[in-house]
Amino acid sequence: MEPAILITTLACGLLVSRVGLPPLIGYLIAGFVLFLFGINEASLPLLEQLANLGVTLLLFAIGLKLDLRSLFKAEVWAGASMHLASSMLFFIPLLKLLGLAGLSQLIDLNWTQLGLLAFALGFSSTVFAVKVLEDKGDMQTLYGRIAIGILIMQDIFAVVFLTLSKGQWPSVWALGLLLLPLARPLFYRAFDRVGHGELLVLFGLVMALVVGAGLFEAVGLKPDLGALIVGILLAGHAKANELAKSLFYFKELFLVAFFLTIGLNGLPSWGDMALAGILVAVIPLKIALFFYLLTRFKLRSRTAMQASFSLGNYSEFGLIVAAVAAHQGWLPAHWLVIIAVALSISFLLSAPLNATVSSLYQRYNTRLRQMERYPLHPEDRAIAIGNPRFLIIGMGRIGAGAYDELIAKFGSEVLGIEHKQELVEQHKNYGRNVVQGDAADIDFWEKLDSADELELVLLAMPHHGGNLFAVEQLRKRDYQGKISAIVQYADDAQSLRDAGVHSIYNLYEAAGAGFVDHVTAELLYFNQQDKASQTVKSAS
Repeated sequence: MEPAILITTLACGLLVSRVGLPPLIGYLIAGFVLFLFGINEASLPLLEQLANLGVTLLLFAIGLKLDLRSLFKAEVWAGASMHLASSMLFFIPLLKLLGLAGLSQLIDLNWTQLGLLAFALGFSSTVFAVKVLEDKGDMQTLYGRIAIGILIMQDIFAVVFLTLSKGQWPSVWALGLLLLPLARPLFYRAFDRVGHGELLVLFGLVMALVVGAGLFEAVGLKPDLGALIVGILLAGHAKANELAKSLFYFKELFLVAFFLTIGLNGLPSWGDMALAGILVAVIPLKIALFFYLLTRFKLRSRTAMQASFSLGNYSEFGLIVAAVAAHQGWLPAHWLVIIAVALSISFLLSAPLNATVSSLYQRYNTRLRQMERYPLHPEDRAIAIGNPRFLIIGMGRIGAGAYDELIAKFGSEVLGIEHKQELVEQHKNYGRNVVQGDAADIDFWEKLDSADELELVLLAMPHHGGNLFAVEQLRKRDYQGKISAIVQYADDAQSLRDAGVHSIYNLYEAAGAGFVDHVTAELLYFNQQDKASQTVKSAS
């Protein structure tokens, strides 16, 4: 790969990140810049291969973190199905009217072609949504799980279309894939033996690219579907999360190539830009439809809003659907450029919108709550915390350790709050008093019961912004007790002190001090044991 491509991509990513936008927007811009200098996707076959690897590893990583039961929840399967059907019913007449209005790209299209375009435009981007959710640390929140579930349902719809579009049924050997779950014990045994180093990474690549993508492609099915299913098969293993983290930077690097290829598809004409702009202008309606449907399934307005904004864009799978349709002669080829431009602009707008969704909700929450339906979803109801003396917000490893230490010293007057459902269940299995709640959610604080005997709040969330927001909310509730917080970086400590936090625990500094204290205590213990044994020997 030419150095100019790497330098341009890095420069655009850095410039965009400096203004507070996700670097992926810079990669999209880099693609268009490179195209201006005569570089296109056809001249870089390796880039397309890397992009395909990125999407395959993305779906494998999603599978590793996916609870298959979440796809069978009504808000996921019904929400995805109803939204896609409603989107098609909206886009088909809209595109027809635009054709009648004189847009040349639409004049000669028949109803079947309009249906294909509507189908492609009904999807939301899995790559973009997962990237945003991972950057915000919200993959396991309720709205994050719902958004990912809807996206996977959409991906399944797309894979079914892509399989049927080949004009031939998959090989009869595809039926043998139904036996793949029987191989899970064998996969788990290999998983147990690969350890934690480079063998773990190699195992993950083999499972994603060979057992998953390669095996499915060999029998005439979509490779990405194979990677997703194999990831789901491995999701129950104890090291599934570790494997996902080990493959993280491979996936991120390959996805850079994916975003570059979108820009390398070509520059549109002014007419194509205008049509793409019209398509982008209807995205708010797409978001509004998601919001309406999710509130019908009794989700809180904030949860529905966050999930809807995550899905408020066009999809790389829609682009793939259009590419297959164009290859089959069902759509004019120039529609690839139009959808690519609409996709790129939707990413450009969706990134800052997702960054401001919390402030938008706080501004309009009174109106938005009028859309809620009661009783609320069981996972989205108000939280009763009782009357504890100690409250720990964020029950990861640090929070769990603090919980156990407080229980040992003060008894059962401790409560933990955690936003990840699987962690809540895990803590309950260990006998800890933990409830589910998102302290970065303003509704959490507004619906939180008062606790008059509360003496100490320990903020152990991994993100500084979440801890700072929690301090602000505690002060608004006139909380008079002590507040402690963890930080990863020294420059975060001062802002927490300014907000009123009484004690700061720097993870890295305190880890070193804690290690020394532990070693010192061990040495003192062994010295005392040696002296005692010498005393016994002398006495004898």
